[in-house]
Amino acid sequence: MKLIVIGITDHPQPFLPPDVLDRVKSGRVFSGGKRHHEIMAALLPEGAQWIDITVPLDAVFEQYEQQNEDIVVFASGDPLFYGFANTIQRKLPDAEIILYPSFNSLQLLAHRLVMPYHDMRVVSLTGRPWPAFDQALILREGKIGVLTDRKHTPSAIAQRMLDYGYDYYTMHVGAHLGHPEREQVVTLSLEEAAQTTFEHPNCLILSTEKAPPPRPFGLPDHQFELLDGREKMITKMPIRLLTLQALDLPEKHVFWDVGFCTGSVSIEARLQFPHLQVVAFEIRPECEPLICQNSRRFGAPGIDVHMGDFLQADTDDFPRPDAVFIGGHGGRLKEIMAKVSALLQPGGCIVTNSVFSPVVQRMTDRVSSKDLFHEACLELGLEEEAPIHIQINDYNPINILKCKK
Repeated sequence: MKLIVIGITDHPQPFLPPDVLDRVKSGRVFSGGKRHHEIMAALLPEGAQWIDITVPLDAVFEQYEQQNEDIVVFASGDPLFYGFANTIQRKLPDAEIILYPSFNSLQLLAHRLVMPYHDMRVVSLTGRPWPAFDQALILREGKIGVLTDRKHTPSAIAQRMLDYGYDYYTMHVGAHLGHPEREQVVTLSLEEAAQTTFEHPNCLILSTEKAPPPRPFGLPDHQFELLDGREKMITKMPIRLLTLQALDLPEKHVFWDVGFCTGSVSIEARLQFPHLQVVAFEIRPECEPLICQNSRRFGAPGIDVHMGDFLQADTDDFPRPDAVFIGGHGGRLKEIMAKVSALLQPGGCIVTNSVFSPVVQRMTDRVSSKDLFHEACLELGLEEEAPIHIQINDYNPINILKCKK
């Protein structure tokens, strides 16, 4: 099967190079979206067959496979730039593809702005969630090109950036790029963009020449909103950083924080390792506004927060973790470890911090978290590593405990 994929703009009277025009004139079976059909209709030969590209795409590709001749497919811009040619390669890996690209929408917008774009980080939010965009923000990319959709609009993007403190960018929006009458290009502050409605389709470029506010390696404890103002209800910064080191997060993909309280570990992990998918669990409802407030204060979007009893939560559809920190367990450490172990990716690790107070240990018969952790490792067949012992100022010593699956 051969597919000739031709990239076009929104211009109602498209200009095609002679070799591309010959492909169109000699074709019989054509395909594309409704907008592409409207643009190309006048150039199609008499008796041409048209296959609409609509969801579900499986039905479209079934029609392709029924054809006994070449198919000319029209797509927007560069079909390899988050475009339909990528879908063809995935759905029909053995098909022969001949490609004639045009400029993609972000290239057109950069051209209109006379803005070099070789250093631009590109993110697609077209039918996609926020993580890649959030990662670009956390990395403080100086120039970000964004493909939008009807949900992830320029105004929604601007508001998200303002909510998390990324207010030092300027937004350039291009709508109907390539159309001689409807094309619009505007440059706005984020505050202006958040209050503006833009015609669709559009794309945008975020740029900044301002230096971002400093971000320390290790967030200061006093800047967190605390649970009832209690300083002990937060994993202290040096311990937090050592805990993240034990989790080996540069090599991980999905991180679960069970019992997040103020959210300090989740937020630190999100900022230090923005490639991570961070999922945070907490049983106390009063902690939900804390993690939301602290996430916005430190500029850490994209933490997936779940409230309720972790042991009762249906986690089967959650992304399986390869790193888990148990920050709070309410005396049910072994039960939580058993549930986590069943979902943990092979080679994944579990880390928890155990407070050691010799006075309390002598006065009670309470089994320490360290002992419970050791028992759980034996029962679950987890490989326990040597603990790290640390003490900060006058606080009780901490054992950082780790095991691997």
